[in-house]
Amino acid sequence: MNKTPHRKKTLLIVAAALLLTAAAVAGVLLFSGVFQPKQTNAQGVVGVVTDNWDPGIDEKDKPKQSGTQIPGYSSAQMKAGDKTLKINIGNPKENKVGMFASVKLSDGTVLYESPLLKPGQGVTEVPLNKTLEKGTYDAYVEYQCVLLDEKNTPLNAAQSGFKLMVE
Repeated sequence: MNKTPHRKKTLLIVAAALLLTAAAVAGVLLFSGVFQPKQTNAQGVVGVVTDNWDPGIDEKDKPKQSGTQIPGYSSAQMKAGDKTLKINIGNPKENKVGMFASVKLSDGTVLYESPLLKPGQGVTEVPLNKTLEKGTYDAYVEYQCVLLDEKNTPLNAAQSGFKLMVE
C-alpha cells in the first residue's frame, strides 16, 4: 500500500494550519498596538518619538550647511501647571549622527531627557518631569551628539537657548 499521497496530504494540512496560525498571531499583534510609534520613558514621563520629524523650516529658508545641524529656538509658551511643553525637538534628517536632547532651565533643572534620536526623528510635545509656576524662564535644549554605533560613542554637544514663558 502506498502511503506517499497520505503523507503529502497530512503535510499540506499541517502547513496550512501553521500559516493560518501565523496570520492570526500577526493580526493580533498588528491590532494590539505592538507596531505603534515607540513610546519612551523620560524619568517617569512618557513621550512619543516620531520618524520623519519636520523641523518646520521651509526648504528655501534653510541655510546650506556642512557638518551636524542643531535646531534653534527663540521662545516657547505653556500654561502654569501643564505637564507638556510644545516645542519641536529633533535630529534633522541630513545629520549623520544620533542625538540625545535635554530641556533644561538655566539653573540646571532638567525638565526632559530624550531617548536616542536618529536622523529624521523628533518630538513635538515634550512631557516634563515637573510643572512650572507662572513666569519667564531662561531655558535651553542641550544636544549630545553621538555616533550611531553600538556604544553611542559621544561626540560634541551644543546648546540652543530660548525664553520659556509660563502663563
